[in-house]
Amino acid sequence: MDHLKSALQFLTLLPLGKSETFDTRGMTPYFPLAGMIVGVLVSIFDKIALFFWPLPAVAAMDVVFLAILTGAFHLDGLGDAADGMLGHRPRGKALEIMKDSRIGAMGLMAVFCCLFIKWAGIQSLDIHQRTLILILIPAYSRSGMLFGMRFLPYGRSGGTGMAFFQNALAPVDFKWMILPAVFSIFLGWRGIWLNMVFALTLAAILGYYRNRMGCITGDMLGAMTEVMESVLFLTIAAGWFF
Repeated sequence: MDHLKSALQFLTLLPLGKSETFDTRGMTPYFPLAGMIVGVLVSIFDKIALFFWPLPAVAAMDVVFLAILTGAFHLDGLGDAADGMLGHRPRGKALEIMKDSRIGAMGLMAVFCCLFIKWAGIQSLDIHQRTLILILIPAYSRSGMLFGMRFLPYGRSGGTGMAFFQNALAPVDFKWMILPAVFSIFLGWRGIWLNMVFALTLAAILGYYRNRMGCITGDMLGAMTEVMESVLFLTIAAGWFF
């Protein structure tokens, strides 16, 4: 439970008190479970908000609540990664730009598009399976980070993210991914669709990172989480019309 608590403290702003240890290697396997807990909180907020506001307004509030709950942690990484990578800058220059705390035009555009796509996807969800989807997608998006840590080298000689790459993840460290995969069965064929889109999006992001940078950083992991979340919300919503 200490590792799960550490994962929640790292990925969210939940007031859980001070953890006795900050074991990056121990907390990493719990990212999918932490994402599912985030999803549960968003789904509860969504259920309550639907009693008072129309669906489009609630979808916007869900997006804001999710950003507040996570401290805009991954959105910050998305902005930095977009500023660095979107363009024709060499790898070294891109990594240097990512370290700059200021956000540029590309970063601002990426964050805006991400939030807008999430809103569009959430407000289009079918009301009957809405709750389960709101729980599962944050779990899937945070699961993607494990693959980034496993299959790409860290791109800096130091930095806060380096601790997560010092020991390679083993297959057993992916065990908590089973939980969202099992619950996706209750979505029927849309659960299959969700897992297919997750796998394809993950492969596309990792392939782009490998070809563009040959490595990964903490900002790029955050960007991966946000892009994955946006794509999954939008594509699972599209599934309702087929």
